[in-house]
Amino acid sequence: MSLVSQNKINQLLLLGTRNGLFFSEWLKKNGYSDQLVSKYRQSGWLSTLAKGVMFRTGDVLSAYAALQCYNQQLGKEFRIAAHSALELFGFNHYVPMGKPLLMVGHTKQSIPEWMRSDTFDRTIKTFTTETFLIPQVITIQKDELSLLISTPEQAFMECLLLAPQQYNYIDLYYVMEQLTTLRSEVVQKLLETTKSLRVKRLFLYMAEKAGHYWFDMLDASKVALGTSKLQLVEGGIYVPKYKITIPKELHEYE
Repeated sequence: MSLVSQNKINQLLLLGTRNGLFFSEWLKKNGYSDQLVSKYRQSGWLSTLAKGVMFRTGDVLSAYAALQCYNQQLGKEFRIAAHSALELFGFNHYVPMGKPLLMVGHTKQSIPEWMRSDTFDRTIKTFTTETFLIPQVITIQKDELSLLISTPEQAFMECLLLAPQQYNYIDLYYVMEQLTTLRSEVVQKLLETTKSLRVKRLFLYMAEKAGHYWFDMLDASKVALGTSKLQLVEGGIYVPKYKITIPKELHEYE
């Protein structure tokens, strides 16, 4: 390998995100041709994860780092969402069995092959939604990574959106009990602009049941809840105020 190639690979390895990914589109834009990258693979500096996706040989791939690289290198907006976002904010009720699950939300973006790989420290599971007309998403710093993530307010609503297939209603209520510091102004904005009637009704029911102080700061008159009845479960308890039929276990829990 020439001195120039050696310097370029050293620069790449130094600047790359530890335990993250390199995407061929980004490599080309930054002066690394297909031929040069092929030499790096042959020399054992880089390994291939999927077509057009590489990582530093020997790295233990991090799902967080991979997501940061994908967003930053290719201008994507895949976010850590639902219970995975809540965990990063310190709200954690779920105790995973085996490899942890990383829930990733997005809007009408194709799912790349590499996200389905089982080589990461977490299993990446994606979902798509356009329920949130004004998404409440921020960037946080964790372990020297910049991670796009749903705010706690939106993350919990995402959990409701994915229930009961992904989450159990009573388990989500246990999480709601922890959410003592949600910001009423963010909750209000989401409730007013979120499309899902089921999410809005369930959120308000659980927040009121939990007795959080921020619930009293909400203006429910500005939240369109619709008029139709929603049956969430068979043989449940009907709550007239929110026009939803909920699990008996949830209704009776104190």
